[in-house]
Amino acid sequence: MQQSAVPELAHTQTRPIHWVATATAVAGVVALSSVVQPGSATAATGAQPRTAHVAVAPPGTTGVDFPLNCGPLKAVVAKQASGDLDGDGRPETVAVVHCDSSMGTPPDGVYVVTRPSDGGTPRVVATLVSPRDRVTVTDFSLRARAVGATLLGYSTDSVPNCCPDLKTPVKWEWNGSAFLRSAPDAAHSV
Repeated sequence: MQQSAVPELAHTQTRPIHWVATATAVAGVVALSSVVQPGSATAATGAQPRTAHVAVAPPGTTGVDFPLNCGPLKAVVAKQASGDLDGDGRPETVAVVHCDSSMGTPPDGVYVVTRPSDGGTPRVVATLVSPRDRVTVTDFSLRARAVGATLLGYSTDSVPNCCPDLKTPVKWEWNGSAFLRSAPDAAHSV
């Protein structure tokens, strides 16, 4: 008979209690792994993902030549909002602009400003409201790729500029070639 170099140890023989203890330990590890999750991984090489999304800043209004004749006065951007109106992944800025008048209520113009894809100077690409329309813009917003506003205007030329008598809620949406204007409700007196 051959003798082993390692003495026979009592714990090297399996018994049913060993299998129960092992099964309990494995069940505990599985249960704990479903609760504890690893943190997000980061690449050590600094490689960029293939489809990296780069946020594009909306165009500003500073230096934009608005189609508005203010004479010796300057044009003032009263309100503005930015968003991707045409779905091309680049934001546009919509600006409510009027002449800086110290008296009365000058009419507003509403303009869509974009920046060329080469990063050039922002420019006006659409006029939603012309100052010739003699309206003041209130409740201005940009939501879900649509521009919304309430236009305060005049039923006739004899209505004084101080006291608009029409209130019209409007919305503009890009249809692929132009901004379409819709009025959810008919114009009504103020």
